[in-house]
Amino acid sequence: MEAYVGMWGAMAEAGETSDWRSPELARYASGDALTTISGSLYADARNGVITLGRPVNDPQVVSAEPPEEPTTVLIEDCGDSSDWLRYFEDTREPVDDEPGGRRAIRAEVGVQSDGVWRVTRFAVQELGSC
Repeated sequence: MEAYVGMWGAMAEAGETSDWRSPELARYASGDALTTISGSLYADARNGVITLGRPVNDPQVVSAEPPEEPTTVLIEDCGDSSDWLRYFEDTREPVDDEPGGRRAIRAEVGVQSDGVWRVTRFAVQELGSC
C-alpha cells in the first residue's frame, strides 16, 4: 500500500514542474508504471503543462499472490482528481474543460529484485467510473 500511495504522491510532486526525471518516481514505480508516468510528464513538459494539487486515494488490496508470502498484490482504488488538475504553466489557465473527479484504478504492486515493493502497472478508467 505504501508503494501505491507513494507513487501518486511522487507523481503529484513531479507534476508541479512536469519533472519526468524525478528520482522519486522510480522509488515507487517500475516497469510499465514508471514508463507511463514518465512519458506523461515528458509530454506535459514539452507542452508547457503542469499539474497542481493532490489526488485523493482510497486503495484496497483485492488479492495477494502467493497467499502465504505475497510477492504480488492487486489494488483497486476509486481515486479522486477533483483537486489535482492540469494547467498551462505560463498562464495558469486550466488545460481541460472538465473538472477532475472519481475514477476507478487497478494496480499491480510487486517485490522487485532489490527487495523493494513498487507499482509495476496501473490502469485508470474514465471519469465517473466509480
